[in-house]
Amino acid sequence: MNARKESNVGASGHPVRELARAPSEVPVGVTAYGCSSDETALLRDLAPRHGILAVVTHEAVSEATTHLAAGNRHVSIDHKTHVSNTTLSALRNVGVEYISTRSIGSNHLDVDYAASVGITVGTVAYSPDSVADYTLMLMLMVLRRAAAGVRRVDAHDYRLSETRGRELRDLTVGVIGTGRIGTAVIDRLSGFGCRILTHDVSATASVDHVALDALLGSSDIVTLHTPLTPETHHLLNRHRIARMKHGAIVVNTARGALLDTDALIRALEWGHLGGAALDVLEGEEGVFYTDRRGQRVEHRSLEKLQGMPNVLITPHTAFHTDHALRDVIENTLRNCVNYEKARTS
Repeated sequence: MNARKESNVGASGHPVRELARAPSEVPVGVTAYGCSSDETALLRDLAPRHGILAVVTHEAVSEATTHLAAGNRHVSIDHKTHVSNTTLSALRNVGVEYISTRSIGSNHLDVDYAASVGITVGTVAYSPDSVADYTLMLMLMVLRRAAAGVRRVDAHDYRLSETRGRELRDLTVGVIGTGRIGTAVIDRLSGFGCRILTHDVSATASVDHVALDALLGSSDIVTLHTPLTPETHHLLNRHRIARMKHGAIVVNTARGALLDTDALIRALEWGHLGGAALDVLEGEEGVFYTDRRGQRVEHRSLEKLQGMPNVLITPHTAFHTDHALRDVIENTLRNCVNYEKARTS
């Protein structure tokens, strides 16, 4: 017996509902907010296989859209939208008990507040290779000032840069955070023959890491792969940046607030640091993932950084692969099913 599917289209022309019934089970109700077209397609394909009745919308979760979750205990949200406490309360008021955020981190909502109003928050894992591959690409690009070279070629300037690049095998790379992504970065770095130092803020004393100050003082490249928590906010602050090796490069593909952006800019302007490659940035919300062509971007730090020839900025895109997307959708659906099973067991 085939699963039954129905689709409705909202006033915007975007699909907002996808219904599916497993043949012998009561379906799990899930509202998925902030879905792109490729997320919508995967949800339509995979939800029936998990016995899920899904409401799918491109609208971001907010107080104004919580009615879309009415009747569903579970919602899925994207990582791009900050979820206010009033929105969390509104979700609980329409019956939501579980939020699965389609991200590894959950710093875009207050997990403690959610728990206080009776909502459990879950995150998803996805292939670490997406971010690890991108991290290595950023390292190589900033070492060779590839972005500046591409811009010159686009302007029909085919001269060599006056600044020669550096080779990874001659350098020491410090990896801060050795979870799944940090470990995948280390695996890739090992093939380049460079010296690798590691530090993890949550590691036990028995793990073979170096102290953070030792890593900062010895590394030509420092790459960040630790979660953002109150303890790791501005992990690289002005004091720690001052301890970094002269001419070192910072790479951040984790969370913008791990790095004190003002302190980074000062260190770059003074010549203490040699460059930066940033896929994430403090205050990126409302700027990244938007089209600002022909407009001034009201983000002072971003404007300064983009004007520096030794800085490479990309818009929080390291995770953006087809493989990672499928992992995200599969795991957010599993989260909801597992929560329902635990609730009814």
